[in-house]
Amino acid sequence: MFIPIHDDAPHRVIRVQWITFAIIAINFAIFFYTASIGDDSLSVVAAGFGIVPGEITRAITLDAALNPVPEPATLITYQFLHAGWMHIIGNMLFLWVLADNVEDAFGHAGFPLFYLLTGIIGGLFHVAMQPGSPHPLIGASGAVSGVIAAYVVLYPRAKIWALFGLFIPIRLPAIAILGFWFLFQLWSLWQGIHGELEVAWWAHIRGFLGGLVLTVVLRKRLLRSVA
Repeated sequence: MFIPIHDDAPHRVIRVQWITFAIIAINFAIFFYTASIGDDSLSVVAAGFGIVPGEITRAITLDAALNPVPEPATLITYQFLHAGWMHIIGNMLFLWVLADNVEDAFGHAGFPLFYLLTGIIGGLFHVAMQPGSPHPLIGASGAVSGVIAAYVVLYPRAKIWALFGLFIPIRLPAIAILGFWFLFQLWSLWQGIHGELEVAWWAHIRGFLGGLVLTVVLRKRLLRSVA
């Protein structure tokens, strides 16, 4: 698996990517808080602020005390919760390397809308694939997948330094590294279907496809703004 560590795509419009920094900071702040309250409390937080497919589809009903926000709101709140260090570091590294350039194209106002919308798309498709599940979905991966797709469309020839297998540094065009990432999601989905992997691969894939479609539709307008 590839982990990005640096890219060479220049910023053309926005000098400081405040929204990217804010999203990363919020994710870490929430992670440190939830990590400080213990595993039992984290389970309660995940049940209350994560996506529980069965509750959204009304296939199941859980204790009302575990639902501090309306269930539709969890399509946003789930994006800011993470289950462990590897989970959050992996997601935030992708944002750190790629999201600044996507924000440069979409702008301060458009980028957070794009980010949250792709996360919602990923979450909704996870619900569609597991409509009766009582297990909460948490993590920024759906939204991060949308960012990855946008980067591929906007900067396919940009060079990315990445770690292959966590140890081997390589430098390849974005379309090669991020294309491999998408293929890995498809392979992992197949493994999950035929095994016991409990990762929301459908959320990753649909977040990516949602980001891809949105960016292709808006691409000419975005590229005119950064030319």
